Amino acid sequence: MDDKEIQNLRRQYSKSTLSVSSVSKDPFKQFEKWFQDVLNSGFLEPNAMTLATASGTGKPSARVVLLKGIHDGGFVFYTNYKSKKGKDIEENPYGCLLFFWDKLERQIRIEGKIEKVSQKESEEYFDTRPYKSRVGAWASKQSTVIESRSVIVKEFLKYMMKFKTHVPLPDVWGGYSLKPETFEFWQGRPNRLHDRVRYTKSKSGWKIERLAP
Repeated sequence: MDDKEIQNLRRQYSKSTLSVSSVSKDPFKQFEKWFQDVLNSGFLEPNAMTLATASGTGKPSARVVLLKGIHDGGFVFYTNYKSKKGKDIEENPYGCLLFFWDKLERQIRIEGKIEKVSQKESEEYFDTRPYKSRVGAWASKQSTVIESRSVIVKEFLKYMMKFKTHVPLPDVWGGYSLKPETFEFWQGRPNRLHDRVRYTKSKSGWKIERLAP
C-alpha cells in the first residue's frame, strides 16, 4: 500500500447533528444517552475505550481497556496495578478516555484524575469474572518481558492447581476510577465541519461550549 492509497481513505459523515441546545445539561446523562445508542447498534465491544496516560516525565502511552462501570462520579476499569498503565497512574494520576463509535460517527473524550476504587469494590467485581479469567490475573505479571508463551501457560496451570475453587483477589490487581473534569462529545458532519460540544466542570456545575471542528 502506498501513501496515495492511504490518503484516499475518506468518507463523508452525515448521520446526525449535535448542538449546545440539544445536549443534556449533565454530561453523564448525555453519555448514557449515546451509550444506549451504541448498545443498540451491534458493536463487538461497545464498552471498549482508549485510556491515555503519561509517566511522571510526561511520556505518553495509550491502550484499549473496557469500561466496567459508571458510578460515584467516575468511569471504572480494572487492571494490574504493576502494569505500564498502573505505573503511569502512580506517577501522574491524570488521564484521558476516548470512545470511538464509527457506525454512529461519534466519539467522546473524557479527561480527569484517576484514583483507585476500594478493595471491597475490586473484590466484588473480581468475583464476577469467569474462573479462568481470575486465574489469569494471578498468572500474568502484566507488561513484564517473558521468553515465550509457554512461560505464561505454565504459570496459568500452576495457579489453576493452587486455586481449584476459590480464587482470591491478587494484591496487585484492582479497579481505577477516572473522575471527569472535561467531556467532549464529537459528532461527524459533512465536509469535516464536525460538531463538537465540550463540558467543563466548575464549582457551579458544568459549563457547555461549542468548539470549532
